[in-house]
Amino acid sequence: MRVRIRSARLVDPRRRQEELADLLIADGRIVGRGPAPDFHADHTIEAEGLVVCPGLIDTFARLREPGFEYRATLASELKAAVRGGITRVVTPPDTDPPLDEAGLVEMLRFRSEALGLAHVHPVGALTLGLKGERLSEMALLAEVGCVALGQADVPIADSLSLFRAFQYAATFDLPVWLTASDPWLAAAGCAHDGEVAARLGLPGIPACAETIALARLLELARATGVRLHVQHLSSAASLPLLAQAKASGLPVSASVSALHLACSEHDIGHFDTHTHVIPPLRSQADRAALAQAVAEGLIDVIDSNHTPVDDDAKAVPFAESEPGATGLELLLPLTLAWGRERGLDLAAALAPITDHPARLLGQEDAGHLGEGAVADLCLFDPEARWQVTPKSLASLGKNTPILGKSVQGRVVATLVAGRPVFSR
Repeated sequence: MRVRIRSARLVDPRRRQEELADLLIADGRIVGRGPAPDFHADHTIEAEGLVVCPGLIDTFARLREPGFEYRATLASELKAAVRGGITRVVTPPDTDPPLDEAGLVEMLRFRSEALGLAHVHPVGALTLGLKGERLSEMALLAEVGCVALGQADVPIADSLSLFRAFQYAATFDLPVWLTASDPWLAAAGCAHDGEVAARLGLPGIPACAETIALARLLELARATGVRLHVQHLSSAASLPLLAQAKASGLPVSASVSALHLACSEHDIGHFDTHTHVIPPLRSQADRAALAQAVAEGLIDVIDSNHTPVDDDAKAVPFAESEPGATGLELLLPLTLAWGRERGLDLAAALAPITDHPARLLGQEDAGHLGEGAVADLCLFDPEARWQVTPKSLASLGKNTPILGKSVQGRVVATLVAGRPVFSR
C-alpha cells in the first residue's frame, strides 16, 4: 500500500528535526517527504495539526502471557500498546512458565504476530526458571528472537552464578538486562525508606538496596565485558555510579520508568495501593535527579514498566497488595510532561521513547523518519487533554497512580509497517 500522510508536523528525534510536510510511504517504508505531486497514494491520512513521529518503543512491558491471562492477555495489552502509539514492545521473561525455552519464545512470537498489532521483542530468561542457579540456553534463545537475556525483577543472589552468566553472555555478545535490587535489603519493603513510609508505618526499601546491587552489576560487567542494560533506576544515588561506568567506557545503558518521572513517595497519600510499584516511588529529590539525568542523556531510555494487576490484588492493605501499575497508554503523555517540565523541544522529549530504544535494540531502521526507515508511526495531538479513567484505558490493568488525573497528548492513529492498526 502507498500511503500519504498529508500536512503533518514531522518530528524526527534522531536528526533533531521538525518540519511541516507530507510523509510518503510505500511497501511499509518511508520513501520521502512531500508535497511530491507525482506520488499516487492508495490511502491518504489528513494530519493537519497532528505530530507524526516514529512509533514509540517500550523496553519493559509485561504482557502477562503465558500464565497470567486472568490479569491481561496479549490481545488486550497489544491493543493498549497501539492505542498508546507504541509499535514495539519488549516483554520480560517472568511469565508462567518463564521464557527459558526456545519453544515458549517461538509460541509467544507466533501468537503476537498473528494479532497484527505491535511488534513483540521477548527478553529470554538468563537462568532456568529465573531461579538464579542453572544457566539457560542463551544462544538458542537469541536464535529464536530474544533481544536480550534477563531476570525481569528477580535478582540473582549468588554473585558467582551472576558472574558465570555474564561470562557466558559476553562470549556470544548477548546483552543482559537486569534490575538493580539487593534481595535482602528490598525483600521486606513496599515503599521508599523515607518520611512518608515512616509516617504511614510502612516497611521501607532504602536507596542503598539499589546502589549496592548496581555497584555489583557494574563491577561484574567490567570483569566480563558483557553489554549491560540496567532497567528502571529509581534513586539519585545510583547516578554517579552510572556516570562513572559510562565515563570509563563500560558498555552500559539504563532506563527509568515514566511513572518515576511523574510521581514520588508523596503520591502514596492515604495508602493508595495504585502507587505500590517496584522499584518504589522515591523522594521528590530522586524524581528531579532522574528527570535531569534523562535530559542530559545519562539515562538512555524511558520505559512504562507496564504491570497490569487485577483489582482484587490491589483491594487489600498497602503492604499486602501486589506491586505494579499499568503504563502502556500513559508512556507518551507522561514523557511529554517530563519534556515540558525540562523545557525540551519535541524531538528531544521523544528521543528516549523512540530513537534511543531503537538503538538499544539494534533496530537501526526504526526510531526515525529518514528515507528507508520502517513506517512504524505514531500520530498524536500534542495539545489534547484527556482524563485517565478505567474506561479510557484499553489495558485490562486499570491500576495506576494517574487514575482520575488529566494528561496532555493523545494518540490519534498508529501505523505498523505503513498499515493502520489504530485510529481514533
